[in-house]
Amino acid sequence: QVQLVQSGGGPVHAGGSLTLSCAASGRTLSGYDMFWYRQVPGKDYEFVARIRWSSGETYYADSVKGRFVISKDNARKTMYLQMNSLKPEDTAVYYCGADLIGSTMARDWGQGTQVTVSS
Repeated sequence: QVQLVQSGGGPVHAGGSLTLSCAASGRTLSGYDMFWYRQVPGKDYEFVARIRWSSGETYYADSVKGRFVISKDNARKTMYLQMNSLKPEDTAVYYCGADLIGSTMARDWGQGTQVTVSS
């Protein structure tokens, strides 16, 4: 079980940047994938980015590739989402999560943070 606490959301103008943080506690992240999803009203959760903690391998949704960067700090057990060139379409509640590779257990989720991008 991993507990996740998010920070870093807020309002920004289009073209601006924000960095979200997701701090983990409870156990080692070895063997975990960590990831970001987002949700807007009336729509399903949308995958944003993923990082394999052990290897650092990353994967991005096409909608954010080239603009967003997912990264990690092993010592702080914290994952980051650097969001650049933000668009109004990026407005959503952003959630971080953790998934134990090969496990059927439910994923662990952060509390979510609002990102609002104005025109």
